[in-house]
Amino acid sequence: MMSQTKKLSIAFYWHMHQPVYQLMPQGDFIMPWVRLHAVKDYLDMMLWAEKFNNLKLNFNYVPVLLDSLIKYENGAHDIHSRITVAPVEKLSHEDKIFILNNFFDANYQTMILQNEEYHRLYKIIQEKGTDNTEIFSPQEYSDLMALFNLVWIDPSFKNSNPELKKLVKKGKNYTLEDRIKIIDIQRGIISKIIPAIRKLVAENKIEITTSPYYHPILPILLDYKEIRKEQSEQDELSDLNTEEDAKIQTKMALDRMEELIGKRPRGIWASEQCVSPKTLEMLADLGVEWSISDEGNLANSIDFEFVHDFKGYLEDPYHLLKTYSYKTKNSDIKMIYRESSIYNLVSFEYAHHNPVATANDLYDRIKILQSKILSSPDKDHLLTIAMDGENCWENYIEDGNQFLETLYKLISEDSSLETVLISDYIEKSKEHKPLNKIATGASFNRGYKLWIDEPLKDIAWQYLKRAKDDFNTFIKREPNHPNIEDAQKELLVCEGSDWFWWYGEPNSSGRDNIFDYLYRTHLKNIYKTLELEYPSYLDVPLISVSPARPSNYPKALISPEINGKNIADDESWLNAGCIDIPDGPVLRESKLFDKICFGNDKDNFYLRFYLNKYIKENITSIQRTYQMYIYLRKAGRTQALSPIRLVNKSANIPPISMEKFHNEIQISIRDNELRFLRLVKAIPGDMWVLENYKSMEVIYDEVLDIKIPFETLEIDNGEKLEFLFINANYGMTDFYIPDEMILSVQRPEIALKK
Repeated sequence: MMSQTKKLSIAFYWHMHQPVYQLMPQGDFIMPWVRLHAVKDYLDMMLWAEKFNNLKLNFNYVPVLLDSLIKYENGAHDIHSRITVAPVEKLSHEDKIFILNNFFDANYQTMILQNEEYHRLYKIIQEKGTDNTEIFSPQEYSDLMALFNLVWIDPSFKNSNPELKKLVKKGKNYTLEDRIKIIDIQRGIISKIIPAIRKLVAENKIEITTSPYYHPILPILLDYKEIRKEQSEQDELSDLNTEEDAKIQTKMALDRMEELIGKRPRGIWASEQCVSPKTLEMLADLGVEWSISDEGNLANSIDFEFVHDFKGYLEDPYHLLKTYSYKTKNSDIKMIYRESSIYNLVSFEYAHHNPVATANDLYDRIKILQSKILSSPDKDHLLTIAMDGENCWENYIEDGNQFLETLYKLISEDSSLETVLISDYIEKSKEHKPLNKIATGASFNRGYKLWIDEPLKDIAWQYLKRAKDDFNTFIKREPNHPNIEDAQKELLVCEGSDWFWWYGEPNSSGRDNIFDYLYRTHLKNIYKTLELEYPSYLDVPLISVSPARPSNYPKALISPEINGKNIADDESWLNAGCIDIPDGPVLRESKLFDKICFGNDKDNFYLRFYLNKYIKENITSIQRTYQMYIYLRKAGRTQALSPIRLVNKSANIPPISMEKFHNEIQISIRDNELRFLRLVKAIPGDMWVLENYKSMEVIYDEVLDIKIPFETLEIDNGEKLEFLFINANYGMTDFYIPDEMILSVQRPEIALKK
């Protein structure tokens, strides 16, 4: 006899956002991502709601993204699309260099490899580089432009649009007329997005919410001084004075969405799910009924740590499956919280596996969560699956279509599960738990270190602060100047989160110079719009004023004693390479080590880890398990290699995470004790197996010392060992050390005796 199942409601909540890619409101877009994600994600993600009768979906659109879509619909171009519709014979040398360097911006496995001609052109680039424009014929340039734009279109449109189907089948020998037709078809897809939103909202199939207009981090604008408690009053950034801007950005967003969609949003997805008491006060005062954050914020708000096992399963999901009510001065606001392991799996892990199998895995995880509420005294339980709705799908086969179809079908056919519109659920449920306090922080790391408190980010904020001060001085002097509103819009653009996300550590877009150029241009626009001379420092790329990263490789061979002692005058580690891990990009309590030193002699590889001082000093109050992973391989990749098997937390996936390795070493420390150290070895088929680590010497006392024979790692004389470190608590990546390169040491050649 089957046990009774308690109904579980599921809120799928997809967030859609792109920043401002135009230098001026009427100019070309500098990057193509609004257009390409529009034809790949924005429409088809909504249309799933039409394919299943009882499927309801929630979407968050940032207003500036919809503004950009309207511009494309009305004929706007980005640099890529304008070149695409140009005759090949009129392409300049610079145009061709641009094409060679930018028209392979597509996922290799799912977009390039699947297309025979596109892959052939890609292999030529890999072999010959991008300096010589003569490597392609005029026809190949034409084909490359056509194929780049075709692979970014969602497969569902390629199958349903006869003209598009014909163009895809052609494969090569594309004409100018073909390329113009491809861009026209893309505009046609874009033109359907807002009407589809209006239609599905009217049919109560989807709910639309919004974020502050240009995607600023609200708590930073509202309470910068409190967030950066340790700065002095004399600091130029002691206060941004942007509290009113936060309110303006949010009200503008609500008004614009009501204008475009015909219905005022009831919920706000605060940018990056960053909330704080002042944020919720402001939202409630603007009539917002609910908002969302991550389980990490809920954990800090109710003083309850959500424990996941190594497979990501929650031990006790009850508190995460509830809605909350937070009292403000004048009213209250409801809060929901997303489950983080599902977010990580869908965003970063599932794409690398069979889509049907992963959809079933997620369904099983949902059912396991459901089984854990059988003893709950409550009737209503809401599982919130919320994440970026656009950036992961190009990593999936067929843009995630098979995964989503399988998942939505499994849930729709399960009578004990229901998908809901969030506002409807909140309105119907009366079981909102009181939230006595709201923690301040972001979903990623429960803080704001990804946007502030880092040297280069702080320079960017200083430039913004000066521009805002100059703007305020000007409007006091000339309050009736006709361009004040336009200048204010440029100022609000500069408050967007994306600029600060890409500046400095730890994120890298691969196009940081372009984001830097866009940001400084919009700062200049504030002055130009007011007919003022802008400061000359805005002509200098911020990246050039940032100190270079240190690279501390070993200076000579070392043979230190493995004793776990941090002795001041111990010179045996003097010539080691050392990496300092600052508090900067992550919270100080997230990292396991402050410093890592490494080196080798002719037979062994040595590692020394200095435990995070904060953890050592607070060992009685911090009851957490900390983990570090080391990935190693022989240079030249002649061994069996397997992929890194950790789940990424961040939406930014560094290229280094796609590398494969031969050995993995797992280190786990809890309560200032080394709980375990494991050595794992890669075997064919992308698999890992446990190895005997008895050949390694490991001592943990004041520091953690490790001695690994090169033979254990299968490194012969004269061969190079490559490696990197990953701070990854509970198997989920916090950050890579380093994040942009793989380290190496070389085992010395041993001269043979005559």
